[in-house]
Amino acid sequence: MANYLELFQIPNSFKFHRGGYIEQGILAYETWGELNADKSNAILILTGLSADSHAARHSQNDTAGWWEYMIGSGKAIDTDQWFVVCASSLGSCKGSTGPCSPNPQTGQPYRFDFPDLTLEDIANSTKLLCESIGIKQLHAMVGPSMGGMSALALLLNHKNYTRHLIHIASGMASPPFSTAIRSLQREAILKDENFNKGFYSTNNWPEEGMKFARKIGMLSYRSATEWRDRFPRSLKQIPEHAFGIEFPVESYLEHHANQFIHKFDPISYLYLSRAMDWFNGESYATAKDKNPLADVTLKSALIVGAHTDLLFPIELQEELFELLNDSGCDSTLTITDSIQGHDAFLVDQTVFSDLVGNYLNQTV
Repeated sequence: MANYLELFQIPNSFKFHRGGYIEQGILAYETWGELNADKSNAILILTGLSADSHAARHSQNDTAGWWEYMIGSGKAIDTDQWFVVCASSLGSCKGSTGPCSPNPQTGQPYRFDFPDLTLEDIANSTKLLCESIGIKQLHAMVGPSMGGMSALALLLNHKNYTRHLIHIASGMASPPFSTAIRSLQREAILKDENFNKGFYSTNNWPEEGMKFARKIGMLSYRSATEWRDRFPRSLKQIPEHAFGIEFPVESYLEHHANQFIHKFDPISYLYLSRAMDWFNGESYATAKDKNPLADVTLKSALIVGAHTDLLFPIELQEELFELLNDSGCDSTLTITDSIQGHDAFLVDQTVFSDLVGNYLNQTV
């Protein structure tokens, strides 16, 4: 198959996990590499909250993707060997159907008429996409951050759909600190006067709410150690007004927040953020077996975390590692010394390339 950006038509019979449905829904997805004759070399990338299907450049789009260093010819996820699929999540504003998409019944955006979104919905819709390509079973799923939780949602609902799992900077459920961070982000958006109960427009965009949400998020994406090394207190500028931007770290937050404001739809952000907090893999435990992963048929798994990750601290990766081992899965746990916190998988290229590449080579 050629590398491309394609649209998958979600069946109208698709039911959301918490009830409701959409008509004429789509998933935007991209692929890299060639699917082999028996369609056994497929790797699915499940994305974080704000990422889209464009994980790396390809023949139809030469723009660098959000995981450019990881995916490509001769790279850790080697597209000379693997057929790689990545979709923009259901509910996002990156080409797939979400709250800002037009409702075919009204011609107007769904806004809050969009069904309650869960990570199970993202997982189930993505599995349907893979099946439409002819993939009866994945060689591996790779999920960083929210993608790690979506991968677990897929695994818990379709226990034999993948042979291997790479789970990065994530966990079975969001810890209270992470939920608190996302709750503040949602509150900042909802309380922006331009949010207008979801009836904002391009000319009246909830800029301040999105800006504060992004700044709050950025504080949790990186570590205090990295802040200290990057932003010495001795470097200051004269603020434009009283209590204005003075320190370099303030300028950094302002710059990146301003870049994000119009790149993501506010209601989509609310829906995806809440979906992360709603997910609880531990709820799949039964009276028969308290291990929710007891019946999975994974051959192996690589679980990766970082000592400096505030959003998904290492005890979450340790918990998942123990559950998988208890289920009989050959699991490896690696906790890195990366100083970049939760975002380490995006920026600590050498460490994460080696981990992912070496693991996949062992699964051949």
